[in-house]
Amino acid sequence: MTITDILLLFAIMVALAAIPSTSVALVVTRAASLGVADGIAVAAGIVVGDLIFVFLAIFGLSVIAETMGGLFLIIKYIGGVYLIWLGFNLLKSSVQRSSALRKQQQAKSVITSFIAGLVLTLGDLKAIFFYVSLFPVFIDLENLKISDIVWVVLATILAVGGVKIMYAVFARRVVSKSEGMKLEGPAKLVSGSFMVGAGAYLLAKQ
Repeated sequence: MTITDILLLFAIMVALAAIPSTSVALVVTRAASLGVADGIAVAAGIVVGDLIFVFLAIFGLSVIAETMGGLFLIIKYIGGVYLIWLGFNLLKSSVQRSSALRKQQQAKSVITSFIAGLVLTLGDLKAIFFYVSLFPVFIDLENLKISDIVWVVLATILAVGGVKIMYAVFARRVVSKSEGMKLEGPAKLVSGSFMVGAGAYLLAKQ
């Protein structure tokens, strides 16, 4: 890969990661309702899911992934139900909570947020076919070098992870400012609705 190839691949990934989607909605809702750490955890889960697809695409394992379609389908349905459950819990949660309780719940929710981001990403098996069609433009798969793999992994982490984290930080700042204006309740209502919507979308998506 040349420097130009790396920069173009990075730019494409940044643009795609920035497009409003269910993954962006999940990052925003978890960050807005539980804190930046949860938003970052979701971003990490999304990146790990993307990296799984990246490696499957790079090493020509898309056929195996297609064969395992049943497993990914199960993951998709589990992920959809899981997101809906998280959304309903958020909708019914109490607005007034002590600071200590919030910190305790946040500590427990980071792993949950990571899993949510991972299952949401793995639920979209079509992502691997996107990478299969994208990578040959930038990588000579027949003469694949370790350095090429390293650059692709770094581009994925920095592009996808960086954009999602920016969404998380922005969402939390907006909610932090709204708390003083007694808008925390409506913010949670919107966040919970997004979670339920993301889960429903994942279940209905073909």
